[in-house]
Amino acid sequence: MKRALCYAAFAALLAGGICLAQAGASATGSQAVAAGQQAPPPGAPAPQAGRGGFGGPIELGPDDKPAFPDPPAGFNVRRDNIARGEVTAVQYDSKSLGTRRQMRVYTPPGYSATRRYPVLYLLHGIGGNDQEWTRSCHADVVIDNLLADGLIQPMVVVFPNGNASVTAEMAAAGRGPVPGGGARAGADAAAPGRGAGAGAPGGANAPAGARGAATPAGANAQAGARGAGAGRGFGAGGDFGGWGTPFENDLLKDIIPYIESHYSVYTDRDRRALAGLSMGGGQTLNIGLAHVDTFAWVGGFSSAPNTKPPAELVPDPAVAKRLRLLWLGCGNKDGLIRISQGVHAYLKEKGVPHVWHVDGNAHDTTEWDNNLYLFAQRIFK
Repeated sequence: MKRALCYAAFAALLAGGICLAQAGASATGSQAVAAGQQAPPPGAPAPQAGRGGFGGPIELGPDDKPAFPDPPAGFNVRRDNIARGEVTAVQYDSKSLGTRRQMRVYTPPGYSATRRYPVLYLLHGIGGNDQEWTRSCHADVVIDNLLADGLIQPMVVVFPNGNASVTAEMAAAGRGPVPGGGARAGADAAAPGRGAGAGAPGGANAPAGARGAATPAGANAQAGARGAGAGRGFGAGGDFGGWGTPFENDLLKDIIPYIESHYSVYTDRDRRALAGLSMGGGQTLNIGLAHVDTFAWVGGFSSAPNTKPPAELVPDPAVAKRLRLLWLGCGNKDGLIRISQGVHAYLKEKGVPHVWHVDGNAHDTTEWDNNLYLFAQRIFK
């Protein structure tokens, strides 16, 4: 009952339009504030951890500290003098859902069918869709820059729509959750040049209706206010409807098989990774820890209350120990940090190796870009 109430409160918070707005993304981080609140004026002291925030009071412990330094300045800024990958809108038939769906796929510079690539599946937040990681965040740019610097190996990155109730037709018509709504209250949707695949050649080839580049800012506010209707898929019992088991089935039974039959990628667990932000972080932990034969690398960034209780996530610590990397990341100004803190404490108690990375950010796109930068360098090794 307590867990169901927690889910209901979280759903109501987001569905009621109390989303986060980020006051200027930067390489050094930014504060996320509730929509409707004013950002502090320039030069004003930043809010301190421990004073509460989105999701509730923040209490930090001795383990809640960075495992790695922050990324260097400009790590998520598009460079004009390097080769860039391609982001493409892809539609597929989901047999498990009985409908046609849409995802986006990043292929690295020089992608060739004559070689095989590892695959990273990246899941978005509750108000986003298959564009959030490349529109509100800068996943394609981060990966391009890491490749240019020789810090990672070429990989395919897949951006599914984590809400199984959103069909390809809905995505093409711009219905359902808006890009970036989970992180920035839709503020990025009207930003020039940040349409689907923006910053990566080929993004302009996505279907015009799916790109959403012309979506007016007012439409985002309206979409955020629609709440639990139209494509949100909130369900009873804490499963969040289309975000729970239906999406898990879609990912395992339809998305992964599609990628492995249409792209030149490896098909073993050691070359398959799963990570996500916020709601997608919870999905990642729920799915990844239950399927260690499918994924060897699992990363939850700012995981939301849809995350299962730790003892349910890891009923057998010996199974979780088979992962090559289990990553938990969260900002110390994020009121949802207690979700990840609980998972970390349980894993530590059970002796399950994992990374616990707590930096100085909030529930914002800087946090998620930072975690992707760090996580991507430690997978497929």
